[in-house]
Amino acid sequence: MGRIGKRFESLRAKNEKALVVYLTAGDPSLSITKALILELEEAGVDILEIGVPFSDPTADGPVIQAASQRALKTGTTLQGVLDLVADIRQTSQIPILLFGYFNPIFAYGVGKFAKAAQKAGVDGLLVVDLPPEEAPELRIYSDAADLDFISLVAPTTGKDRLKNIVRNATGFLYYISITGVTGTVAPKIDDIARDVSKISKLTKMPIVVGFGISNAAQAKEIAALADGIVIGTAIVKLIDENRNSSELINIVSDYTREIKEALR
Repeated sequence: MGRIGKRFESLRAKNEKALVVYLTAGDPSLSITKALILELEEAGVDILEIGVPFSDPTADGPVIQAASQRALKTGTTLQGVLDLVADIRQTSQIPILLFGYFNPIFAYGVGKFAKAAQKAGVDGLLVVDLPPEEAPELRIYSDAADLDFISLVAPTTGKDRLKNIVRNATGFLYYISITGVTGTVAPKIDDIARDVSKISKLTKMPIVVGFGISNAAQAKEIAALADGIVIGTAIVKLIDENRNSSELINIVSDYTREIKEALR
C-alpha cells in the first residue's frame, strides 16, 4: 500500500476526513510552492495535488487558468515540477499527486515520465483529459511504476461507465460535484449526497469531492457525505491576492488550518 492508501487508512481509523489541496506549481514561483507545501502539511493537509502548468487547461476555470499562465511565464516545466517533488521528499512524506493534462506527459515521453515520477516520489496522477478508454496509453507505464491513477466521476457519468471506472480505479475516486469547470459555481448538497451514495454502493475505495468548495462550513457539510474534499480554486485565488505580501504563506496556512479543523 502506498502513501495515499495509508493516509486514508489512518484517517478512517480516526473517523476523520481527508483534506486534499491543489496548488499550481510555479505560481508565484517554485520556491514559494515548496514553502507552501511544507507549511500546508504542518497545517493539516492530507494529500497535495500539484498542478503541472499547461497552456490550454480546458477543465479549469479562469482562476486556475490564469495561475497556469503565470507559472508558464516564470519558466515552470514538467521537469521542474518533478525536481520540486524530489526536493520535497528530502523532508516530507506527504502524499503527492500530479494534476494536469496528457500533452506535457506525451511530449516528455510517457514511459520516461512514469519512471521519473516514481523516482521523484510522486504517488499518483490525475490526468483530466485522459478518459478511461484512452488511459491505458499512460497506465501501462504508470501502473508498473506503482503510481495511483486517480479517476474522475461526474454527475453525468452513466451507470455502465461508472462500473467500468470503479473497476479500474486506484488510490481514490474524485467526484466532480458540478458540471463545468473548476471554481465557477457552488455544488448542491442534495446532488452530492445522491451521487456519492450511488458510487459507494459499488466500491469501498475512498471518495473525495471537489469543485466549488471554498469555506469551512461548506467543507464540513460535504465531507460528511464522503471520505474527503478538495480545495483548489479558493487556495489559488488566495495565493494570487496575496502574492506580494510577506504574510502569504501564513495567510494560506491559516485558511487551510480552518478548513482542516472543520473536517476533524
